[in-house]
Amino acid sequence: MRSPLIPTAGALRGLRRCLAFGLTALLLGTAALLGAPHAAQAAPAPAAAGTVGAYPVPSIYPASTDYRLTVNGTSVPVQKFTGYDIAQLALGTGTATMAVTKINDTAIGSYSISPEKLGIVGSVSGPTLTFTVPKDEYLIVKVDGRPNLVIAADPGEYDPPATGGTGIFNVTAAPYSAQPNTGDYTTTAFQDALNDAAAYGAANNTQGIVYVPAGVYTLGNLYLRSDLAFYLARGAVLRYTGDAAHYVVTGHKDSQGRDLTWFISTRYSSSNIKIYGRGIIDGNGAASLGPSNLGVNLLAPIYTNGFTVDGITFRESSSWAVTPLRSSNMTFTNVKFFNRFDMGEDDGIDVQESSNVTVTHAIGIGLDDPFSTKTWGDTTDMFSTVPGTATPLSNVTFNDLLSWTYCYGIKVGQGVVTGQDGVTFENVVVYDAAVGIGIDHKYGTAAATNIKFDNIDIERLDFANDNNRTWLAMMTETSQGVGPVTGVTISNVKVRDAGTTAARINGQPGALISGVTLSNIVMPGSTAAATTLGQLNLTNVSNNGPITITS
Repeated sequence: MRSPLIPTAGALRGLRRCLAFGLTALLLGTAALLGAPHAAQAAPAPAAAGTVGAYPVPSIYPASTDYRLTVNGTSVPVQKFTGYDIAQLALGTGTATMAVTKINDTAIGSYSISPEKLGIVGSVSGPTLTFTVPKDEYLIVKVDGRPNLVIAADPGEYDPPATGGTGIFNVTAAPYSAQPNTGDYTTTAFQDALNDAAAYGAANNTQGIVYVPAGVYTLGNLYLRSDLAFYLARGAVLRYTGDAAHYVVTGHKDSQGRDLTWFISTRYSSSNIKIYGRGIIDGNGAASLGPSNLGVNLLAPIYTNGFTVDGITFRESSSWAVTPLRSSNMTFTNVKFFNRFDMGEDDGIDVQESSNVTVTHAIGIGLDDPFSTKTWGDTTDMFSTVPGTATPLSNVTFNDLLSWTYCYGIKVGQGVVTGQDGVTFENVVVYDAAVGIGIDHKYGTAAATNIKFDNIDIERLDFANDNNRTWLAMMTETSQGVGPVTGVTISNVKVRDAGTTAARINGQPGALISGVTLSNIVMPGSTAAATTLGQLNLTNVSNNGPITITS
């Protein structure tokens, strides 16, 4: 439900619409089976200072044709992706020296390293750029005219389980015996292991652990029950195919013109679930749409409490990747969303109708909004058959983000059908976007209240969305009635690129945007905070309450 994207010169044109709608449905499950524990094996030790753990790259992902990378002298594989290259690793404590080398060995003429606020300065010797980072970071490196290189350096793992033992259910061991790298579906083996682990956890007042070793596992839908930990080791890939014979349709996305499925979802009224490790949940991008035009939400935690995700990579979703709905007490940490720029509606994480949610230390890349909050009604298409009543959203915090998109870097909305209260975005770098900071109250009549954006760094705005190419856009629209936006604080913002259109605050009659405070906003070319609307380029203002500007 966003308007067509209008990239700037040289960028991709004819993009699909950036939309925000919802999903219908209810998945019904498989029966729990009890399984036997396996022989105990020791867990890996925590990463020492300076340790580099390169993540294995399965052969399904092609190697980069542009870059080689070493970190503290250790070779780290670089993979070619649609729109950018990716290197992933874990770092122990302490500094790390990274060396990026052009494969064709031609001399480097220019480079950039983001986030710019880190002040990382490199040295160039022929085809190699060398620089040092103080700790694990998510970085985007640009060298000459080559594709951007995303270096996702996670913190070292401190809680990896043993590969087997009491309460640990290894999917490749008997009685499950899942075979990776064959292309054969291993859904039954995985689901049996998940059921057994959940039963063990419930019986022993703990979490039963499902262990997934490295390898590519072709899977249908998976369902998560209470008291379960799902561990994906480095190099483990759970892959979606889109073949309708292996998936349950959970709704229809009108804006995309296709049915949807939840690849991995929680059972309703579940609790105490964890997905962790350094593995990948892979939606298989455009290729997965070929068999049946069946889009996918990679992870759907719905009606769950006490849900944790740590360290996982979500890759190539053909619809919103992670969709928490009507859930509470959730944490998402060290998560990566690697989506494409040639597929619309590939949001990273949309927190919806949930409470007490934190998303911390994350990188989100894709055509559509990487990080947002939304609320819907009982009949919204994506969730119309989910039982119960649509609920408000409250107390959601996004912290330590790196965002790269053709749409909004960080955003509240578009759906505000039930209330949204207490949404915070802090310590965010918008590497590139159409709009840096956004609130779009497009659908619904409820209020969006107590919204904060703090310590935001906007590096560039190379795209346009609905004729907006600006650092700030707050608006109330009239698609399904109108509702107010009240109590917005925007503070400590470094605007390195203000875009080409005026920043805007546009409410509607009877649904004002009010209580807006802008504090310590430094615009391009200035070292001092702006003190007027003109200095903020905030000249498109209507149907609003007083706007307070402080330095």
